[in-house]
Amino acid sequence: MERIRRRVLGQLDMAREHEEEEVLAVIDEEICREAKERTIPLGWRKELRQQVFHSLRKLDVLQELLNEDDITEIMVNGADHIFYERDGEVSAWGKRFSSKEKLEDIIQQMVGSHNRMVNEAEPIADTRLEDGSRVNVVLPPVALEGPAVSIRKFPKHPILMEQMIERNSISRECAEFLEKLVKAGYNIFISGGTGSGKTTFLNALSEYIPKSERVITIEDSAELQIQGIGNLVRLETRNAGVEGSLAITIRDLIRTALRMRPDRIIVGEIRGAECLDMLQAMNTGHDGSLSTGHANSCQDMVSRMETMVLMGMELPLMAIRSQIAAGVDILVHLGRLRDKSRRMLSIVELAGMEQGEICLNPLYEFMEMGEENGKVLGNWLKKGELIHQGKLYRAGMEGGRAGLQNI
Repeated sequence: MERIRRRVLGQLDMAREHEEEEVLAVIDEEICREAKERTIPLGWRKELRQQVFHSLRKLDVLQELLNEDDITEIMVNGADHIFYERDGEVSAWGKRFSSKEKLEDIIQQMVGSHNRMVNEAEPIADTRLEDGSRVNVVLPPVALEGPAVSIRKFPKHPILMEQMIERNSISRECAEFLEKLVKAGYNIFISGGTGSGKTTFLNALSEYIPKSERVITIEDSAELQIQGIGNLVRLETRNAGVEGSLAITIRDLIRTALRMRPDRIIVGEIRGAECLDMLQAMNTGHDGSLSTGHANSCQDMVSRMETMVLMGMELPLMAIRSQIAAGVDILVHLGRLRDKSRRMLSIVELAGMEQGEICLNPLYEFMEMGEENGKVLGNWLKKGELIHQGKLYRAGMEGGRAGLQNI
């Protein structure tokens, strides 16, 4: 394949852009030429054509994995070791990059397409592909075994809440309850571990946002697929550039968003000091804001938020807890069970402060009820009633259990 690839490069004029059909025609010509010198089975010619094209115009051996809709994660551990995740199972990929240099070229192609930079001086970078897939890159000397690339793929079409109900990721009652809360402008924070489906769930919740509202999304790498909102502004962070451009952080974007007349602010993920800015936005009239964060439970998410606020400003713990209790109305926790299924595990209301502690009011909880054919069985049980129903009443909705049928 490498010899054909070199011949194709020799025929192409690198000073101009070539159409895909033109490149494929040159590849076909070189494959026919190669077939005269040695036997190439007809079945192999088609695959060879694709491989050469992918190496020239796409992402080389990774392109085949990217084209598979049911693959959700691609992991590259140096040029020789590639893994992928399908249906929750991680498997080794039988193919490899032709060289370390080829992998490095592909990495520069990925980060360069969105004006990002990665090198030995700045060996870590986050970017995204044209299809929206999230990419994390770590280069030597930080990565000891060679360049490491992690690609999180997202479905071409956002997964809607109805599909989640069909997949038994959430019950219809819980979905209808959350629909009421989103429409009424409750501030909702989604927590969960890596791969638990936080971004997907946030996308699904966003379909309940009234179409007349102005929404601003803020992300490190744009992943959200907000649908149906005409007045939508998408913001993305920027790393410092070698040409002297300054870094633009999540904190900078949240502060800017407050001056853009938003009805709602959606922050893809809170990781650090920007938690304080997000809480202040929630506490200053931007009801209905949404965000996500890594945590093992709702209680753990509250503790992490306290820590993240302290990363941005030295404040008394009581003041921080007061900000959290006043800003965040609802916590939704997601998890990935042992059968690799993603489930909504709990919905909890932040009910205020009592004796210096934030009170959590459990509303729904997933209860396991055994296994069948390797699949975890269970139901979502209602644990309590929503205490703070003022936003529901102001939105013209009934509160409590009876209101579930009156959306």
